[in-house]
Amino acid sequence: MTELGSPTGDGKPSLAAPQRGLPSSIQQTGIIAKYEVLNYLASRRFLVLLAIVVLIAALLTIDVAFEGVSSFGSTAPAFYSGWYFAGYIPTYVVIFCAVFFGGDAISGEFQNKSGYFLVAKPIRRSVVYVGKYLGALIPSLAIIGVFTAITLANGVYRFGGVIPTQFTESLAFSLVFLVAALSLTFFFSSMFKTSATSILVSSMLLFFGFFIMGSLLAGKAEIEPWFILTYGSDLIGNALNPSGYPAHIVTKGGTTAFNATITEGLAIMAAYFAVTAVVGLILFEKKEFN
Repeated sequence: MTELGSPTGDGKPSLAAPQRGLPSSIQQTGIIAKYEVLNYLASRRFLVLLAIVVLIAALLTIDVAFEGVSSFGSTAPAFYSGWYFAGYIPTYVVIFCAVFFGGDAISGEFQNKSGYFLVAKPIRRSVVYVGKYLGALIPSLAIIGVFTAITLANGVYRFGGVIPTQFTESLAFSLVFLVAALSLTFFFSSMFKTSATSILVSSMLLFFGFFIMGSLLAGKAEIEPWFILTYGSDLIGNALNPSGYPAHIVTKGGTTAFNATITEGLAIMAAYFAVTAVVGLILFEKKEFN
C-alpha cells in the first residue's frame, strides 16, 4: 500500500493513510502508567497524603529542635529508630500509600464504567493491570521519597554525612513492603466491583486485621505468625534496633515474642507479592464489564 502523498500509477498523489503498527505491550504499559501517574499527581488523595507526611516530618523536626537529639537517641541508628518510632511510621506511610493508590485502582474502572473504554481497545488486560500497578507505585515512591529526604536531612545535620547501614536496610525493607502491600490492595481491588468495598477491606486488613491476628497468635497462642504480611514488615523497625537485630524467638517473663529473620521476612513479603499479583490478575482477566 502506498503512503499518504506518494504518487500512484497515474501520477496523482494517493489519499491512502499510512499503515502504522500498534504500540508494543511495553509501550502500552508505559502509556497507561504515565497517565495513571499524572492522574494521581493531580488528585486530592496525593496532595492530602503528601501534606500528612510533610506534617509528620515537620512535627518530628520541631520536636528534635526543642527536645534535643538525645530525646531520640545518642547514636545515628538510635536517632533514626526513634524518629521512625521503631519502624511504625514508615510502615503506616507504606500502608497509606497502598490503600490510597491501589485500593480502587481496578474496582474504580468497574464502578465508574471507565473500563469499557479500555477493554474495547486492542490491549491485553495484563497490560492494563501492570500499567496501573506501576502508575500507583510511582506516586507511592514519591511520598516515601519526600519523607525519607526530610529524615535524612535531620540525621545528616545532627550526625554528619555518614548514613548508617541500618537505615539503608530499613529503607530497602520499606520498599519491599510497599511492593507487597500494593499488590495486596490490587488483589482486593480486582475482587470487588465497588471502590468503597475494596478500599474498606484493604484498610481493615492492613491497618488492624494483620496486627490483631499477629498479636493474638504470638501473644496468646505462642504461634509464630509467619503467614502474616505485617510480621514480615517488622524488618523495617528491627533493622534500626540500637542494640542490634533482635533474636528470632525471645522469651521474657513467661511471654514469648517472635521476630522474623531477614530471610524469612523477605520471603513472606515476596510470597504476598507473587501470589496476590497473579491471583489479582486472574480475577481481572475473568471479570466481565456488564
